[in-house]
Amino acid sequence: MDRISNKQIWLLAIVFAVIWFSNLEYRKLIKPDEGRYAEIPREMVASGDWVTPRLNELKYFEKPPLQYWATAAAYTVFGEHQWTSRLWTGLTGFVGILLVWFAGMRLFGREAAGYAAMLLGSSFLYVGMSHINTLDMGVTFFITLGILALLLAQTQTDNKIQRNWMLLAWAGMALAVLSKGLMGLVLPGAALFIYTVVQRDLSVLRRMHWLPGLAVFFLITAPWFYLVMKANPEFFERFFIYEHYTRFTTKQHGRYQPWYYFIPILLLGMLPWAGLMLDTLWKSAFGKKPERDSKLAGNAFNAERFLLIWIVFVYVFFSISGSKLPSYLLPMFPSLALLMGKHLVKMHPRRLFWAISPILPLALLALAFAPFTARLADTPLQTQIYGEYAYWLVAATLFWVLGVIGAMILLRRPDVVKAPKLAAVLMLAFSFLIAAQLGTSGYNTIAKERSSYFIADAIRPYVKADVPFYSVSTYEQTLPFYLKHTFILVQYQDEMDFGIRQEPERWIPDIATFAKIWQAQPVALAITPVDIFPQLKQLNLDMKIIYQDSLHVVVSKP
Repeated sequence: MDRISNKQIWLLAIVFAVIWFSNLEYRKLIKPDEGRYAEIPREMVASGDWVTPRLNELKYFEKPPLQYWATAAAYTVFGEHQWTSRLWTGLTGFVGILLVWFAGMRLFGREAAGYAAMLLGSSFLYVGMSHINTLDMGVTFFITLGILALLLAQTQTDNKIQRNWMLLAWAGMALAVLSKGLMGLVLPGAALFIYTVVQRDLSVLRRMHWLPGLAVFFLITAPWFYLVMKANPEFFERFFIYEHYTRFTTKQHGRYQPWYYFIPILLLGMLPWAGLMLDTLWKSAFGKKPERDSKLAGNAFNAERFLLIWIVFVYVFFSISGSKLPSYLLPMFPSLALLMGKHLVKMHPRRLFWAISPILPLALLALAFAPFTARLADTPLQTQIYGEYAYWLVAATLFWVLGVIGAMILLRRPDVVKAPKLAAVLMLAFSFLIAAQLGTSGYNTIAKERSSYFIADAIRPYVKADVPFYSVSTYEQTLPFYLKHTFILVQYQDEMDFGIRQEPERWIPDIATFAKIWQAQPVALAITPVDIFPQLKQLNLDMKIIYQDSLHVVVSKP
């Protein structure tokens, strides 16, 4: 940025990276997502089959394989650890910030790019999802790569440079498709269509380099789709029809929320920059149109308008969906950060002060309530672990409060430092990043209820590769990863219903059938919820309890 030397930028980047990657190994895997997306690539490595994704050795076609491949590669090189299971998410989140900075430099200038990177790298939802093992950050990165490469291409007049950027855009969309499905192509394509209608400009379609672009797209995506459909004829209906059309248009997955669901998600997810976001969106949509940048002279493409259309479209698209989760808004955040960074360059420090100030009472309220987290508990176990988590929340919210107060002081006292606006943004960004990391790390105290690490640690001596392990009326998502062992499901289907229907021999439909099989086994293990265990006892099965807590019982064949 204009008032920071290159040496200082490198120092800030190193400090940021240390904070960013510091807790990938510290936290136990949390069910369900972190267990699922750690286990699928583990089974890929174990089986050697990198074409057909499997969960608990059952076909699992909900998502494409790119993140599975990346995590499986990390396992192969570095071993199967908590940090390697989260490495892809952490890396794509981190590189996504660098991508926003790079594109911002070329679209809006050095200062706007620096602000955009700081805003994105300290936004609550973006930071949080970069440290939780789901597929959302990976697809967000590649969609962002696609649309930002598109913007860089469309703002070029040199045909060769334009073509190269467009090939990268097509590659980004292809990798987004391999990350989470057709949304990687449909969403950018729909946003571009809306842009051409709003701008009444079809010339952008002539600059898409369709033939080489489509060649790149299919060269990346087609091989896996061909191989997986060849090996699994049922893949097409499950993946393309059910996972894309049915899930979007129906409420089958129990993720239905009202149309206004994403309003608080967006406001909370953009903390501590929610006020700046609202100001930016208002100015971008209804403010006076800026004069065209001299860099874009002779080129009608309006990058700022496209980013605004993208943000609004993504929000509306998922708001009307029958399936909603907070992470669905993630693809908005890099574009939001770019617009906010551009807006922040010209913003007066006093206006930024008023954009930040409403966050202070919210931060103080969070600090006041943090010590009483245990009052949210419903069970004795929750009382204990929530009480432990309270210490982390107090530390996190204290960092947040101090960051907001410090930033506000710098903005109200411009004589304190040479660049008050820059100093304030740096202070608030780093304080909130640390706060978010403390809150995320502290969630490890909840692991006793949300992770099976402690079960695995207790029963590991009993688990052998050739000993069958039954999971009765439950499936603990994190346990297979920690034990390096899959289960035989009993009276349980849930998300593995499709895989069970394809290979029913891998499943036991009821407890009565399980009882007969159990009695015939010379040695075996089983895990069941505590409320199901009395049913097993009534059958007088030969069982020895080897582990028990408030949620589960694990037994062996004596």
